[in-house]
Amino acid sequence: MNEQAWLLDWALAITLVGLALQVLSTRNLFKAVVYFIAFGLLLALTWVRLEAVDIALAEAAIGAGLTGVLFLTTLSHLESTTDSDYESRDTPRQEHPDDETR
Repeated sequence: MNEQAWLLDWALAITLVGLALQVLSTRNLFKAVVYFIAFGLLLALTWVRLEAVDIALAEAAIGAGLTGVLFLTTLSHLESTTDSDYESRDTPRQEHPDDETR
């Protein structure tokens, strides 16, 4: 194996671990989904490097593509449901003491 291929493999491995940690540690759900999609695409590239093109194609289509779209759709539904549920409550919104100064 030549040195460029070795460097690419290590860069992929380190980037995959970094993205996995980002997905698990971020508190912003949109960022987590974007990191997850990027992780799936890089994992597909890793499968190509391992000469498993069929698995790479499945990972790109299902792991990054379909699952990413489902996560984004779910996230948009969660945000719209949370907003409408909050506005439709019968109880009045509790004011924060500092609301008048804002």
